[in-house]
Amino acid sequence: MDMNIASAANINISHLGVQYRTQEALRDVNCTVRPGRLTGVFGPNGAGKSTLIKAMLGLVPLSSGNVLYQGKPLVQQLEKVAYVPQRSQIDWTYPATVWDVVMMGRVKKTGLFQRFSTVSRKVAQSALERVGMDAYKNRPIGQLSGGQQQRVFLARALTQEAEIFCFDEPLVGIDQKTQTVIFDVFHELAQARKIVLVVNHDLGESIQHFDDLILLNREIIATGDRVSVLTEDNLYRAYSGKVMYFSGTAA
Repeated sequence: MDMNIASAANINISHLGVQYRTQEALRDVNCTVRPGRLTGVFGPNGAGKSTLIKAMLGLVPLSSGNVLYQGKPLVQQLEKVAYVPQRSQIDWTYPATVWDVVMMGRVKKTGLFQRFSTVSRKVAQSALERVGMDAYKNRPIGQLSGGQQQRVFLARALTQEAEIFCFDEPLVGIDQKTQTVIFDVFHELAQARKIVLVVNHDLGESIQHFDDLILLNREIIATGDRVSVLTEDNLYRAYSGKVMYFSGTAA
């Protein structure tokens, strides 16, 4: 493969900085997110993990730097992105059914106030079946468990048929069945050469699912494949002290 073509398929983050009034949230972040790899963003609380994804998508303003995809600013190509925020940021009292929420993923392709096509309905049905939530399609979203809600939003992301998938803390407050479904779908997306970027805080056994890691504490501590990033020195620097983590053999 031509190296320039391969590079253009990456998300390239250069000298990214974010400042909230007087507080520096992110400083001079430089990293690459590659297609075909499940990439995790890890770091302590307050490290700027969620801020990084929001800055990439234009949800918070940059104080410096840029984020490019296929040679153009990512914020100019958001139709290629599926983003699932933290569950705590979603209004679960909104009067919508599971089917309503999943169909929202087709709005960009269909157009606002346009009727959904047969193709869109088939895509949504397939996504619901893939995450095991088809039996709940008429259930109000607020009546679901945390894991079920997360699977519905995963289905909505799948219906977007995006090139880039960004998930902010999707593993918080979910059951083991949902975690298995989520990682199965993440790996399928990676195998399909999608970009899959996941904010996570758990250094436990689930970390072995990730191919690449971005270890962050307001600035890049380390980035690359999981084994090279998960060293005691890198974790000590990120977490300001000794920390237990899953190494694949012993913590």
